[in-house]
Amino acid sequence: MFFYNGKPERPEVFDSHFHIIDRRFPLLPNNGYLPGDYSCADYLERMRGYNLVGGAIVSGSFQAFDQSYLLDALHTLGPSFVGVTQLPSTVSDEELLDLDWAGVRALRFNLKRGGSEGIAHLDSMARRVHEIVGWHVELYVDSSELTELYDTLTTLPAVSIDHLGLSRAGLNTLIRLAEKGVRVKATGFSRVDFDVKAALRDIYSANPEALMFGSDLPSTRAPRAYADEDCTLVLEVLGEERATKVLHSNAVSFYRGRK
Repeated sequence: MFFYNGKPERPEVFDSHFHIIDRRFPLLPNNGYLPGDYSCADYLERMRGYNLVGGAIVSGSFQAFDQSYLLDALHTLGPSFVGVTQLPSTVSDEELLDLDWAGVRALRFNLKRGGSEGIAHLDSMARRVHEIVGWHVELYVDSSELTELYDTLTTLPAVSIDHLGLSRAGLNTLIRLAEKGVRVKATGFSRVDFDVKAALRDIYSANPEALMFGSDLPSTRAPRAYADEDCTLVLEVLGEERATKVLHSNAVSFYRGRK
């Protein structure tokens, strides 16, 4: 349970970014790194004190193009949860339709860690998955690289950026992208090198629809794990009314809305 203004609060939360790690399914070391197990049961227990109404299971670099873990997790957690997967450019239309039926709603490009398709395929794949199944694309990218991608991202059907863009060096570009309709995940607060409070205010001011809260559990390779205080911070910085959009409705609209 997290607390706000000295009392327990249970606003609805759609967790826009977390990982399930299950060694029953393929895992590939990323730069020599493999995370520990983090099951659906582990996740639900950690979030037990929240008014959790759903979330997005995100494929990590160490899961590459494996879909078996994701399909199992979606089945286990149920229809309130969606999937964010990684796919090669050679994926068939049939597989896209099958994954969509199973609850996948987005395609991830992991420019920070790898394990996904390369950036050269971003434009074509983003348009293809949106046309066929109404998905958006998500980028794990240092915002210092966003200037080069700006023109591409602002013309794509639907895009989100992980972890507040990570870097002070590209924060202004990230805010400009938010103004243009790009979504930004309010996740991984310990991963960034700037003042999270100021960034939340600035991004919200640029576009009230942009920010989407996520736990980033189990916080693989982060300087510190997700803490309940991260959620409380969103409430304190934005206030309850605006925080409702960030904690819940922005992500629900983005993940559950269709083209």
